[in-house]
Amino acid sequence: MERFTYPAEQFDERNLNKSIILTLVKKHEGMVARLLKNKRYYDGHHKIEERKREKEAPNSKVTCNHAKDISDTATGYFMGNPVTYSNSGQQDIDPLLTAFDNANVDDVDADNALDMSIFGLAYEYVYAKEGEAAPVSKNISPLSTFIVVDDTIEENELCGVYYYKKKNSVQDTYTYVATVSTANYTYVLNILDSGSDISQLVTEEPVQHYFGEPQIIEYLNNKEAIGDFEQQIPLIDAYNTLMSDRINDKEQFIDAVLVLYGAILGDDEEETTEAQKKLRENKLLELPEDAKAEYLSRQMDENGAEVLRKAIKEDIYNFSHVPNFMDENFAGNVSGVAMEYKLLGLEMITKVKERQYKKGLRKRIRLYCNFLSMKAILMEAGSIMATFSRALPKNLLELAQIVANLKDNVSAKTLLKLLPFVEDPDYEIEEVTKQKAEEVKRQQELFGMGANEPPEFGEEEEPEEEETDPDGEAEEEPKEEAEEEKEKQQAAGSKG
Repeated sequence: MERFTYPAEQFDERNLNKSIILTLVKKHEGMVARLLKNKRYYDGHHKIEERKREKEAPNSKVTCNHAKDISDTATGYFMGNPVTYSNSGQQDIDPLLTAFDNANVDDVDADNALDMSIFGLAYEYVYAKEGEAAPVSKNISPLSTFIVVDDTIEENELCGVYYYKKKNSVQDTYTYVATVSTANYTYVLNILDSGSDISQLVTEEPVQHYFGEPQIIEYLNNKEAIGDFEQQIPLIDAYNTLMSDRINDKEQFIDAVLVLYGAILGDDEEETTEAQKKLRENKLLELPEDAKAEYLSRQMDENGAEVLRKAIKEDIYNFSHVPNFMDENFAGNVSGVAMEYKLLGLEMITKVKERQYKKGLRKRIRLYCNFLSMKAILMEAGSIMATFSRALPKNLLELAQIVANLKDNVSAKTLLKLLPFVEDPDYEIEEVTKQKAEEVKRQQELFGMGANEPPEFGEEEEPEEEETDPDGEAEEEPKEEAEEEKEKQQAAGSKG
């Protein structure tokens, strides 16, 4: 990927050079043609539309938009679920999450991910709305945005530029309106495209933005900033040509020439024309006994064309690493492990997207934290982590078994993160704790089990101690004396 550099020793955010900014804008305009081609293919305007043939020959122009299918699939898998945030430090990040929700960053993330897939890179502009003390994020077009870095080995960001071109109809000249955001200031520069090296003074006053860094964030799809389908465009063109030619062959077969052997339709042109008209209407042709008629047509190799079509389509998806989910290999009864193997290529390019996107998210978090610090809301941006999740159907039974098997070895918070329907593990843990406490209380009320409490009045009586002999043992009445006493009572009773 080619970078836009500004001489480090010449850069002064309080004294910009319009000539250098204009040079960088011109350089970016020279790279826009590639981006525009990617956008045309995503929108369905392919090279086949430019094909020309003779007037009488059929000229079908079939567009099979694999480019859109690849980008939509890759984007949905990567950013179909919103990014979640957690904090490894002790500070509360709820103000930051609230600011993200108010700025609708989930929608911005989805737009950024789609731009990354189409163009190979995406840009986001973080700013404060006029009259509001709240940060806002907006996706801006890569066709008119770029980041400027210094010419050192670190490639430190100096500023971000967002521009558009307007025409002065009176003087027939063009002016670039460039929004330049440095670490502390934002300029809106009017740069005349004079075509000469005449220096232009910066008369526009900058506005301080308090974000602490350039407000424009760059997200790369990969290190080279290549779109997901960009390298498969020749294969897409070949597929479109093959399908268009097959339809042309069908049309030519329908319009085949009828050849008569041993007979004619008429003696002159008028009779022949009338006979042709009746033949089209009645679909009936009478011929002499030895005559015959047949169509003169080219034989089509449908089997060979179908094999070629499948081969090209398979190469399109194989080389892009984005699977065709309409393929018969993606059945509904495929196990989770088998599905992961089928999605291995897509997972690899998504990991690259995720790694590049995290760089931009870290800058977004810093910009928001710097802005919120003006409201005395202090947060440590470096301790806030972003988590991505894949947008795929989940086998909840399989996940439940995994959670049950690991409950004694892994924390409850980590296990809850595995479940796709749990957005806030901490909240779920608190709710489960409350629920268990309520169940215990309900059971106690149901079975009349109250808490053990001491009596309100008096003291408990101590049990009487048994008489003990000098050796410490309780005295027991001898068994023999007890038996004699019992016999005497029985004898007295019999006499009476």
